[in-house]
Amino acid sequence: MKVAVLAGDGIGPEIVAQAVKVLRALARGGLKLELEEAPFGGAGFDAHGDPLPETTLKLAKAADAVLCGAVGGPKYDALPRPQRPEQGILRLRKALGLFANLRPAVLYPELVGASTLKPEVVSGLDVMIVRELTGDIYFGEPRGRRANARNEREGYDTMLYSEPEIRRIAGVGFAAAMKRGRKLCSVDKENVLETSRFWREIVNDVAKQYPQVALSHMYVDNAAMQLVRAPKQFDVIVTGNLFGDILSDEASMLTGSIGMLPSASLDAGGKGLYEPAHGSAPDIAGKNVANPLATILSSAMMLRYTFNQDEWAYRIEAAVKSVLAQGLRTADIHEAGARKVGTSEMGDAVVAAL
Repeated sequence: MKVAVLAGDGIGPEIVAQAVKVLRALARGGLKLELEEAPFGGAGFDAHGDPLPETTLKLAKAADAVLCGAVGGPKYDALPRPQRPEQGILRLRKALGLFANLRPAVLYPELVGASTLKPEVVSGLDVMIVRELTGDIYFGEPRGRRANARNEREGYDTMLYSEPEIRRIAGVGFAAAMKRGRKLCSVDKENVLETSRFWREIVNDVAKQYPQVALSHMYVDNAAMQLVRAPKQFDVIVTGNLFGDILSDEASMLTGSIGMLPSASLDAGGKGLYEPAHGSAPDIAGKNVANPLATILSSAMMLRYTFNQDEWAYRIEAAVKSVLAQGLRTADIHEAGARKVGTSEMGDAVVAAL
């Protein structure tokens, strides 16, 4: 099982190093794994003048999966748009055909106090958001700026989805629901947007292939409200790129810290890019205070979704739960009475718990 390791920028190298430490520990226990690193994002620009160097792209294409850290930082903000680190992620998703983003939001019992919601509202939370990644208003054409009939400047983007795009992401949503609680909520804005009317029509048609799954629909504004009012009503949510971008970040904060949230971006064959849901946090880079658990849990998702190694994935997840039960906390989830640890110490603790 070949994995391309793209550490990225900011805290990326620190947190990815801990996930690699965990994977190497599993390899010593019998997991057949081959890891190879390459520069990416700002590091790719520094090394080769490109956030996605050709050698890095070649490695990512040849690998079975990609484990990625965060990218970006203030030192790259003045670069032309094609050379900015974030463009490396967008280009890599496109090059690998990664159209489905899976982002679980799980609240561990030990971290109930870290959530901003009342324990009775959020305790036991376990939601999976399935977000379409390659369509919608982020990629629709035409887009740009122009002068209108009154010679006033305006900007415009196009919200666009094709039937095949909707069918394949709906299929991922239903498949995820089949592995979980067999409940799927499709989120749209059908009362206003023609794109959403079409989305709902196609999702309803795909639902005929999954009679075991209870399908519901919800407007995105209501979904945003329900996620903070009664989040445990959801099991799997499937939605488009724009709505998914917003809702997945909202859901992540229900868990107390975005530092706990892994994610997976998959192609049609199950090959995936696995990364933490958070950013590069340049303000704390190099200080050994970042939470590596989201990246470690992303490696567990990699074993489960790309390599179908559920037992190994479970071992990582169980080790993370064990470490939290021991009272170890990084700064973002620290609370009174807990033992504050650094990035590398948390990684060591997970390895020890394996």
